[in-house]
Amino acid sequence: MKKLLVTGASGFLGWNICQAAKNKWKTFGTVFSHPVGIAGVNIVKINLADFYELKKLFQETNPDAVIHTAANSDPNFCQIHRTESQKINVAASVHIAALCADYNIPCVFTSTDLVFNGLNAPYREEDPVCPVNFYGEQKVLAEKGMLKYHPLVAICRMALMFGISGPGAKSFIQPMTETMREGRELRLFVDEFRTPVSGKTAVSGIFLALEKARGLLHLGGIERISRYDFGKLLMETLNIREARLIPSRQKDVVMPAPRPPDVSLDSSKAFALGFKPFLLSEELNGLRGIV
Repeated sequence: MKKLLVTGASGFLGWNICQAAKNKWKTFGTVFSHPVGIAGVNIVKINLADFYELKKLFQETNPDAVIHTAANSDPNFCQIHRTESQKINVAASVHIAALCADYNIPCVFTSTDLVFNGLNAPYREEDPVCPVNFYGEQKVLAEKGMLKYHPLVAICRMALMFGISGPGAKSFIQPMTETMREGRELRLFVDEFRTPVSGKTAVSGIFLALEKARGLLHLGGIERISRYDFGKLLMETLNIREARLIPSRQKDVVMPAPRPPDVSLDSSKAFALGFKPFLLSEELNGLRGIV
């Protein structure tokens, strides 16, 4: 079996990638602050920000491909802890691309829709980036640095993701459903729009990118929806009668990191390669009894 190195195995996306990969690849998953065990996956605890540890990891695993998902992905954390988050979000990413170039192997990097300012959606790969927060800036720097060192990297800009979570990290719908079922007020933005996609579907797109794509690729769903309308759809699909959804607006909530209003992605390029997201109602219906 070929060997796949997945960084960030304890994260929501990394965990789902490992689950999908372990029967087809000899899979190595890196963890750091949230150690987890995944049956069928070789877990390696490592500080990816330490180049010497990273270089040793490549030497010991000798991977045939790399999927790099590890990141400090909380925009508010990144806005406050800029130096700390820069080490993993930018420096480590560029080092991974350089090592993949040295080993002459394919690499997929998971970026974000937050590289855009939200004023000209839907966004295509060719559209200019203009992030409004530091997390988005870091992802832009990582994209450019990785492509500089290894032009064959596939940069997958991920939309908002939801779905089955592992022991190390949840998707955004787990706390939403918990709040709904407890009958507590849940304030959701009516003026923030995304193109959400399930973790399972996102993973299929990432493996498609590993096989067929190089450069920039958008992996978003087929429906543009606000946070509030997504909450309503989740409530209706899971039949949560206790839910108390309260419409709110971005401008009324003060957060360390500014948020763009509409970063909906145009994923036509990925669709042409065979990426096939389902309707949100279908995706959520498949999670009944699980979340």
